[in-house]
Amino acid sequence: MLGTLYLVATPIGNLADITHRALQVLKDVDLIACEDTRHTRKLLQHYGITTKTISYHEHNEQQRANQLIDSLKQGSDIAVVSDAGTPSISDPGFRLVRAAIENEIRVVPVPGPSALISALIAAGLPTDEFFFAGFLPPRSNARRARLGELKSVPGTLIFYEAPHRLAAMLQDAHEILGEREAVVARELTKVHEEIRRGLLNELSRHYQNEEPRGEIVVLIDRNVIGEAKNQSTSVAVLVDQFEQAGLDHRAALKKAARELGLSRAEAYRKLIAERNSV
Repeated sequence: MLGTLYLVATPIGNLADITHRALQVLKDVDLIACEDTRHTRKLLQHYGITTKTISYHEHNEQQRANQLIDSLKQGSDIAVVSDAGTPSISDPGFRLVRAAIENEIRVVPVPGPSALISALIAAGLPTDEFFFAGFLPPRSNARRARLGELKSVPGTLIFYEAPHRLAAMLQDAHEILGEREAVVARELTKVHEEIRRGLLNELSRHYQNEEPRGEIVVLIDRNVIGEAKNQSTSVAVLVDQFEQAGLDHRAALKKAARELGLSRAEAYRKLIAERNSV
């Protein structure tokens, strides 16, 4: 019989954020393929798991995938884990999954932590539609070109970013995408967790003076502040749209006011007037 390939999500920081099912799978499989065996060994030791491990990362992915497929064909059950979060999301796993499917090997997801989803639900930006773009190119020209491609995406944009590139990335995003609400989520679930919210320009200036540390997720709203908006735009329509996207009434009104270039009080007066005129 063929073995089973398990894709096991592991904590992104807090070791308590692992499911009972994930622990059981890691105990029961014949082999755990790890992005970094030294990193994963800390998790396994914490929970008393002695399953054999093998490295599986971007530099040996092609060769190692073939070896793992051979083991699966011989009946071994294998779990794939990344250093943190869900494997195959900006981490190795995709090629192995494709190869397993081509060989009619069962692929089983074992869900759990994901940095991008954790950041999204805490950001306060619309969650009805979002686009995960992974890491942007490290060089400015390529990064700006990629941002240009994403400019018209009708959803919240989500990126991973390295600490030393964060300020430059935010500046490029401001120049290419226009002024938008944004969030920088850092070290999620860890001791120094930080979720900083603001406009792209504000966040860019902040991180030019303070280089952050740790794992970073950047989220950018779909809407450009003030774009194609004027005094004839309906405050009520905007408020309804933002409430349907998940904001409460106060936050929706504040966001509508910002997009229209109005004070909150002025936006509130327009809202009341529009609703009374219906």
